[in-house]
Amino acid sequence: MSYIWTITRLTFQEAWRRWMVLIALLLGALFVILYGIGFKLIADDETLRSVPTQFRLGGYNFITLAGLYVVHFLTIMLSIFASVDAVAGEITSHTIQTIVTKPVRRWQVLLGKWLGYAAMLVVYLTLLSSGLLLVTNLIVGYVPPNPVPGVALILLEALVLLSVSLLGGTRLSTLTNGVALFMLYGVTFIGTWVEQVGAVLQADTAVRIGSFAGLLLPVETLWRRAAYLLQPPLPGFGGVSPFAAFSIPDPNIVWYAVGYAALALVLALVSFSRRDL
Repeated sequence: MSYIWTITRLTFQEAWRRWMVLIALLLGALFVILYGIGFKLIADDETLRSVPTQFRLGGYNFITLAGLYVVHFLTIMLSIFASVDAVAGEITSHTIQTIVTKPVRRWQVLLGKWLGYAAMLVVYLTLLSSGLLLVTNLIVGYVPPNPVPGVALILLEALVLLSVSLLGGTRLSTLTNGVALFMLYGVTFIGTWVEQVGAVLQADTAVRIGSFAGLLLPVETLWRRAAYLLQPPLPGFGGVSPFAAFSIPDPNIVWYAVGYAALALVLALVSFSRRDL
């Protein structure tokens, strides 16, 4: 275990020393600041103050979810870009050969990298989501329902992508791995929209197709589950948007995503152990 924790610590430190992660953190902080300024201007508007409390809180919730959607997007992008060359890049540059030596086993190296990047994503998401929710609470005294489970589902999205990214990196080049991940994510993103529109139009075939597409990479489906948890129980709240609740993902999608990420990680460990370096 000492080898795994050593690699985890080194991976975590290396991740935070990279300009990409620091820039992502700075941009995230800038977004939270701009979000706070915009929210303050909206909250101080005289027209909004005359709106009934229930609808005003609904507006606050919509803006908060919009902010969390950006946090969700930044986190999954960081998950992809930070890890896409974690294995493939080191194999190409042959630096992996200096790490994978006895008594350190290959699976220990890959598991340590996964844990290191996972810890980095936990810190990044915690800082951004906590900052956004704190700003919202300070400005209008509002906190959406179920903030902890909602943010936890966003983290699960990132871990799913991290596992798939490391799996792809054991066999594909950095560029190919990145393109494949983005194309798969794009297919599932469109699929979730098809499902939502199908639910509004009561088109069962579209809903089934969208649901199947969402299972190929359970990222956007997890976001919709998170958005559902973060919304107040108002009928039809959100409309056809990234925050819509017309087609609510089954709670079992969470266990499916956990199993998906675990299976992808196990396959990555096996594939890397058998890779000819």
